Amino acid sequence: MTDRILRATELTAAGFEPFGDVIETEGRQWRWINQATAQRYDDLARVDVSQAHGRPLISIFRASPQKLPFHVRSLERHPLSSQCFYPLDGRSFLVIVAEDGQGPIAGRIRAFLSSGHQGVNYRRNTWHHSLIALGQISNFLVVDRGGTEENCEELSVDGEVVWVAGPQ
Repeated sequence: MTDRILRATELTAAGFEPFGDVIETEGRQWRWINQATAQRYDDLARVDVSQAHGRPLISIFRASPQKLPFHVRSLERHPLSSQCFYPLDGRSFLVIVAEDGQGPIAGRIRAFLSSGHQGVNYRRNTWHHSLIALGQISNFLVVDRGGTEENCEELSVDGEVVWVAGPQ
């Protein structure tokens, strides 16, 4: 089978809207707090973790960089919650998601490249790849669901999808 070459597009709120929220301060409303020593940006993502008595779980993931070309072999989704990743080191990372639909999932996969000052919040049931750091070990603040119920489904990608650096 011929590889499907996947190129990442810029991560924008409009482009990512079918999959969730882009978490960024650029262009967002803010207000002064703490005697005007800090700017506060509210409601940057819709955290959805309460299904089946879930609770917010805040973690830090330390991700090793992936080698190029990167082969997309599996995707995952979380039926009980959203899942949020925000880079703590200001490093770009790769976001791979798949649109809902019929037929092979390989043809519905899309890639976005975070600027390093943007995070993502995947909506519940959004197929996505696990965290993909680029270049160096990177730390991420993660907000997802804590609870006893299983909240991760995995799917093997039908076909060969390869991400290479460069614009689409």
